[in-house]
Amino acid sequence: MSRVEHVMGFPVSLRVDDEEEFAAAADAVFGWLREVDERFSPYRPDSEVCRLDRGEIAEEAVSPDLAEVLALCEEYRLATGGAFDVRLPGRRLDPCAVLKGWAVQRAAELLSAAGARRFVLNAGGDVVASGGPWRVGVRHPDHADRLCTVLELTDRAVATSARYERGDHIVDGRTGRPATGLLSVTVVAPTLTEADSVATAAFAMGAEGAAWAAGRPGCEVFVVDAERSVLRTPGLPVAA
Repeated sequence: MSRVEHVMGFPVSLRVDDEEEFAAAADAVFGWLREVDERFSPYRPDSEVCRLDRGEIAEEAVSPDLAEVLALCEEYRLATGGAFDVRLPGRRLDPCAVLKGWAVQRAAELLSAAGARRFVLNAGGDVVASGGPWRVGVRHPDHADRLCTVLELTDRAVATSARYERGDHIVDGRTGRPATGLLSVTVVAPTLTEADSVATAAFAMGAEGAAWAAGRPGCEVFVVDAERSVLRTPGLPVAA
């Protein structure tokens, strides 16, 4: 089964290779992602995130889901010395760097709970792979038609933060300026919640983010810095 929908501002594709029927589970996956977009988008004035940002609800009164996301955001703010910060002065509250991976990981767990064993869920290039092995290409930061490497994933997730799609959109919270020390950060981790958060946090840290990400337990990384040098951890699951 294959299915693609545009949700949360990017294409989300689902492929399930099991023989059983998982149409209802797929409905639940895309329904959940649409719900997350409605509830937590910083671009929807009626979302819980926007109402919290405007002071219409207190932080201690937010939903358990949003409380979990905000706690993860604070965890990475502290871990990066403030480089990763979803509450930048003069800007709206924007937890999307954590929210996307968290939401897609939850969606993958819905599939697993429904009995799916071999599937791949791709949300704008960030991937949860169940069963496997699945091959996932890592885009070259300078050339859209080339790959830096190809990964082979089994029951893992991978996310990339880079400048090539949205320009200098990731800000170093310590300086308030765009982070420019790295061109791309790809992280493989047990969950997309962690892979996506670590990739963005490392990018926000600039040049020092490469070593920081490489030192995170359970994470393997592929980093291209502004000088086009590459850091690849020994355990990165590169395809043969």
